[in-house]
Amino acid sequence: MTKGNIPRHVGFIMDGNGRWAKEHGKPRTFGHKKGADVIHEIVSASFNGGIEVVSLYAFSTENWARPKDEVDSIFDLLRKFLKKYAKELIDEEIKLIISGDLSALPENLRSECLERIADTCRFSEHVLNIAINYGSKAEIVRAVNQALKNGKTQISEEDIAENSYTKGLPDIDLIVRTGGEQRLSNFFLWQAAYAELYFTDVYWPDFHKKQLGEAIGWFSNRQRRFGDVSPK
Repeated sequence: MTKGNIPRHVGFIMDGNGRWAKEHGKPRTFGHKKGADVIHEIVSASFNGGIEVVSLYAFSTENWARPKDEVDSIFDLLRKFLKKYAKELIDEEIKLIISGDLSALPENLRSECLERIADTCRFSEHVLNIAINYGSKAEIVRAVNQALKNGKTQISEEDIAENSYTKGLPDIDLIVRTGGEQRLSNFFLWQAAYAELYFTDVYWPDFHKKQLGEAIGWFSNRQRRFGDVSPK
């Protein structure tokens, strides 16, 4: 991975699993399985390359509209992923955060999430944030309502941040979207206010360390001004 200007927090919109499967003559569920296999490689390479926080867009609030067998397959893959790497999360001291409403998830996935969160809550150097049943607009509404419930009468930016799923984390520096689409699709809109956006035609199952290095290299050459006239 390119050294130098490394982002602290990278978000991945893991798109193109279904289209990858179609091009290979396989069902969409097979594409999601291949995509799940890539996650560990990319997360490990990110942390080893100096990135502190990795956020993965695993399942959006809009994804419930997909066929039930596909939704069930995604949830099963997420559960198996968390279970398979439970020991590694602890051994590598990776803190797990789940962004999203867990109440609507199957009990076995919800339990797996809560157990992994509890097991890793003491860690801080590396954070894996998985967005499951997540929508950014819903998160902002939730944060405002929580602030009002806590007695606030005027809502500040600090109130939104304090009541977000990503409380205490740095804002996203870089968002990588695979699969050729060029939109955020309701992914961490608040946290990505000044993120650099990197779009690639590569489908997620074909996104590996080489492609990650290219994205980080692209980021390292960006001049980030944050509204100022001089680069930061």
